[in-house]
Amino acid sequence: MIFKSINPFSQLTIGEYEVLTNAQLNQKLQLSEQAFKNWKQTTFKQRADMMLRLASILREKKLELGLLITNEMGKVLSESISEVEKSAGNCDFYAQNAEQFLKDEYYNTPFKSMSVYDPMGAVFAIMPWNYPFWQVLRYAAPAIMAGNVTLLKHASNVIGCAKAIENVFLEAGFPEGVFQQITIEIPQIESVIASNIVQGVTLTGSEMAGSSVASLAGKHIKKSVMELGGSDAFIVLNDANLENAATIAAQSRMLNAGQACICAKRFIVTEKVADEFTALFSQKIKSLHQGNPLQEGINMGPLARLDLAEKLAIQLEKSLLQGAKLIVGGERDDCNFKPTLIDFVDTNNIAFQEETFGPLATITRAKDAHDAVNIANNHRYGLGAAIWSDDRKNAYLLARKIEAGNVFVNSLVRSDSRIPFGGVKKSGYGRELGAIGIKEFMNVKSLIIE
Repeated sequence: MIFKSINPFSQLTIGEYEVLTNAQLNQKLQLSEQAFKNWKQTTFKQRADMMLRLASILREKKLELGLLITNEMGKVLSESISEVEKSAGNCDFYAQNAEQFLKDEYYNTPFKSMSVYDPMGAVFAIMPWNYPFWQVLRYAAPAIMAGNVTLLKHASNVIGCAKAIENVFLEAGFPEGVFQQITIEIPQIESVIASNIVQGVTLTGSEMAGSSVASLAGKHIKKSVMELGGSDAFIVLNDANLENAATIAAQSRMLNAGQACICAKRFIVTEKVADEFTALFSQKIKSLHQGNPLQEGINMGPLARLDLAEKLAIQLEKSLLQGAKLIVGGERDDCNFKPTLIDFVDTNNIAFQEETFGPLATITRAKDAHDAVNIANNHRYGLGAAIWSDDRKNAYLLARKIEAGNVFVNSLVRSDSRIPFGGVKKSGYGRELGAIGIKEFMNVKSLIIE
């Protein structure tokens, strides 16, 4: 079996990668086990020195690595370079803070008692193609700084990125086996999860993939973290700065050609300002320039794969048949899907109910702020959300009522190394990033000394 990497803009094959045989996969697992025995004995300073070197290499090679990202999955080059820089920043953050996050915790008891954090072993990661460096370094930097090792199964269309990340770890001085990318097929996943060498499983991907992998993790009694689908609400209230809201709305929905779990997808606008906001939003969308992602002046590339563009076109067609009104866009040429805005999307519309993974924005009109929150919560996903209002106190109170893992007021929803990240409901469970994220794959061991 061979995986092909196809440039989504040119549709040319740019790489071919052979799948590991079961015997080769077993060798990778054995190497991971051996590496963990040594790696868990290293000090935080030893790990941090290597992690800081890794961050430095990422920055030095950001153009080379950015070109690789763009060629494999199609985002514009400036976004690819920014992704590499953000990944480097995450490595810096955990190199500088891991020891503090994992220090012993003492309790106020008549006897001496404490909790200590021990690494678990090998963490198996299944990662997506939409942020092929950031998604990997987001989990790998804390897991490795904590003393764990990791095996990465990356998406089949970005194996070049997976191999590049592994090479950067080796160049930074990490011992062989601490970070390994494994090119495997879906049927081989269970054997990895079932292995006694693997102690934790983390996945970023679709709801369907999460359900399947979480079931396997449960079957084999492995700790798991799931960051799954999202259909983030972007609530615009009567007193919002509409110009600012529309600017960020276009950025949030169309960044990475709309291919992100945590980005605004459902724009819920109070009736009083809906017409004005929709007009401003459509202007921002029309100003986008789509084309060759390597060309200067282009701020939106193609979708990553042809099947993704075809699926989005079907979702759009069905939503219009269900009563939505096309405001701008709607055309498609292979993987190039024009930035699209549709209005009058009710809560039963397919574009509201399903995650739309591409540059399709929907407007749903709400009677008032209370109705807007109810509409936002009327969904199986709960990853992120945003509220736009000049009344920050009221917006804060409304934000407390939103059913999501991350809620931003008057700001772009985004991940930040310092802040825990994750979802609720069908958007998954567990947290990445922050002090909480590094503890997900640790044994919290209580010590009681009489």
